[in-house]
Amino acid sequence: MDRTILVLLGTLTGLASPMRSTAQDTVVATSPTILAFSGQAQRFLALQYRAFATEFLGCLLGEVRGDTVLIERIAPADVDPAQSTATHVVPQQTCEAAGWGSTLGLIHSHPTGERCWYFFPGTSVPTSDGYSFLLGSYTVDAIMCGDRVVWVARNQPQRELTQLGTQAAMRTTRLTSVDH
Repeated sequence: MDRTILVLLGTLTGLASPMRSTAQDTVVATSPTILAFSGQAQRFLALQYRAFATEFLGCLLGEVRGDTVLIERIAPADVDPAQSTATHVVPQQTCEAAGWGSTLGLIHSHPTGERCWYFFPGTSVPTSDGYSFLLGSYTVDAIMCGDRVVWVARNQPQRELTQLGTQAAMRTTRLTSVDH
């Protein structure tokens, strides 16, 4: 049975909320504070991270329920292998153009597990990952770094999911407290 592991980054309010939003909706009432990966999505991340010395890029498919982003599946982005190196990845087309309709965001890896942040530590200066997210229109963006996922949502601080694939311990990471 595919169990969904909820990763809590705040309170559990909103989990039972009747508000449901898909990627096609134009307005989400609240900024997500909870990120949840299904078992299938967790297995995909573990396999992708282990398999490649270059960055991978995936489309986060699912829905928003109140303040929870539920990632039901991660679909591969359309990437030319020549456009994926250890430090960058460039898709050929958007997730939607590739046929992934309920895309809520993107996830990519940092194969060395380094520099997993959206803003330079102690500043509000965006990294290239932060800048890419700010220019886009997706609800969330995530970076896979070993057994953790660093993610960000609109108008929210960077957050971190640790020990992906286990009963995850989550913490909210304010950008100024990230120590890399």
